[in-house]
Amino acid sequence: MKRLRTYLVTGLLVWVPLGITVFLVKVMVDFMDQTLLLLPVNYRPETILGVDIPGLGIVLSVVVLLLTGIFAANFLGRRLVGVWESIMQRIPFVRTVYSAAKSFAEVVLTNNTNSFKEVLLIEYPRKGLYSICFQTSINLGEIQSRTGEEVICVFVPTTPNPTSGVMIIVPKAEVIALDMEVEEAVKMVVSLGVVVPEWPKRVRAASEKTEPPSLENQPPKPAVAKDWPQP
Repeated sequence: MKRLRTYLVTGLLVWVPLGITVFLVKVMVDFMDQTLLLLPVNYRPETILGVDIPGLGIVLSVVVLLLTGIFAANFLGRRLVGVWESIMQRIPFVRTVYSAAKSFAEVVLTNNTNSFKEVLLIEYPRKGLYSICFQTSINLGEIQSRTGEEVICVFVPTTPNPTSGVMIIVPKAEVIALDMEVEEAVKMVVSLGVVVPEWPKRVRAASEKTEPPSLENQPPKPAVAKDWPQP
């Protein structure tokens, strides 16, 4: 009976991740295919080809993004984007949402200087309980001056959805820096703490790179003139 249970658990470990992956891919493909509805009926792929091919929405989205990027990278495109952003900034409530969405996109999609570059550990939501967080900013201007101490801004993600969470300003002295990469921390958050980075292995690998080679079992150095006995 124990062996049957082991086989059952092993089978679940094989099929559950595969099923979740297939489900999420299908949801993403179906969602991206909705972009085809923006095309006129006569120009949709199923009308032209006579058959519905899943995934064409992804191709269309990639093409649109590439064309948009090419257009926005030139002088005229930058001017039009600037005009568009100035219009958005004049609309109440919309400017708040637009600015927040733009800042989030810049943090996630670009190599911003201090954003999500370091994994930290803080005592949250109370003393004695620790939460993984990501450093988002170190130059806090007025907040830095008002608090009278060195503080940093961190993002504490929720699990299993790390895209939501809370922003907290904490004293830098109360923050514990971790060696794990951002991707490893995200995996740990998404897996509810099941997937934990192999920290001892990382430490051993780092020490092997920094420690000088042992002098044992090394051939003796050849004698030089100053080492020879004097007559």
